[in-house]
Amino acid sequence: MQRGTFQLMKSVNKSIILNKVRTSEPISRAQIAKETKLTPPTVSSIVKELLEEGIIRESSLGESQGGRKPTMLHINLDAFYVIGVDAGPQRVTSILTDLAGNIIHRADKQLFTPITNEQFMKILKDAIRETIEASNREKREMVGIGVAMHGVVNVETGTSLIAPNLNLKNIPIKEELEKEFELDIKVENDARAMALGESWFGGHASASMVAVNIGHGVGAGLVINEKLYHGVRDIAGEIGHMTIDLHGPTCTCGNTGCLQAFVSGPAIAARSHKEGLTGEDIAKQAKSGDKEATALLEETGKLIGIGLVNLIHLVNPEKIVLGGGVMKSEKFILPAIKETISSRGLTQDAKETNVSVTKLGAHATLLGAVALLLVELFDPVG
Repeated sequence: MQRGTFQLMKSVNKSIILNKVRTSEPISRAQIAKETKLTPPTVSSIVKELLEEGIIRESSLGESQGGRKPTMLHINLDAFYVIGVDAGPQRVTSILTDLAGNIIHRADKQLFTPITNEQFMKILKDAIRETIEASNREKREMVGIGVAMHGVVNVETGTSLIAPNLNLKNIPIKEELEKEFELDIKVENDARAMALGESWFGGHASASMVAVNIGHGVGAGLVINEKLYHGVRDIAGEIGHMTIDLHGPTCTCGNTGCLQAFVSGPAIAARSHKEGLTGEDIAKQAKSGDKEATALLEETGKLIGIGLVNLIHLVNPEKIVLGGGVMKSEKFILPAIKETISSRGLTQDAKETNVSVTKLGAHATLLGAVALLLVELFDPVG
């Protein structure tokens, strides 16, 4: 779908009907009218358009409510495709999915530092181009490209303002990708994209939730009243740069004592005081029964718990979903997190905040990048 065409097919009523079909399929025209409060003629007219555009399809007849058996409607998952990209800080991964998030093709490109803005953009474009070419899909079938970028992102302009782990600033991602691919481009912070992925695909739809990504860096995405919260200057959710110790180690951002400087993968390795070890090495040692590695991960859980307690007291979310490479060691880390929250929460409700590990695994952020485009298509207030 060429850039601009996507907007032409959007309207509030279309989105309302699409979202109703998506969440309630199979569903009849009459049921859509009843549940959305739209008039039957309006529903019939818009459904006709959506059928012609190929984004919904009809199926066998439903149960009769006294008259003719109604024809049921479904989302046509193969009508259009979405590209989702998880960009940095160690690799660029690009996927092509259908409208249900089923992955059709995947491309991975390594990132090496030091790196320039131009080199980063070339790797990003190469990954996307490989995804498109290998899929054998026409560009007109693409809804667009969603990019989940680590660091601070200006969502309106699609610019990466600060990518601290790559030591890059002011990368015009949206502008460059629109020129290259002539598709709609959405750029979002990776942790916020992860939150959207959890809400859209992970079964965590909620009026108030936080997704925290703990890997090479630490970030969070806040969903408030079922919408991503960005803050005034797009830095909401930078929990990794919350100071938990004024005299702690130096963080990649330049400050001392940030949560990220204690609990990210590289920080865990540094806290082991053993040369040459990585966070993954420590996780393997703990799984093999090494008591020192186990204790280090349990302490990491307590430190994460302190950060989450601060978050709970500030935002008071209904649930918190944890993801990222560090949480692959949830066996050692999650109990310590929950114990810390239970002992430090201000109220009983705070102590009992629902905390879980993502079931989407490494795909959470990628699917969140896909959801950036799906929200545009299905969101009834989009």
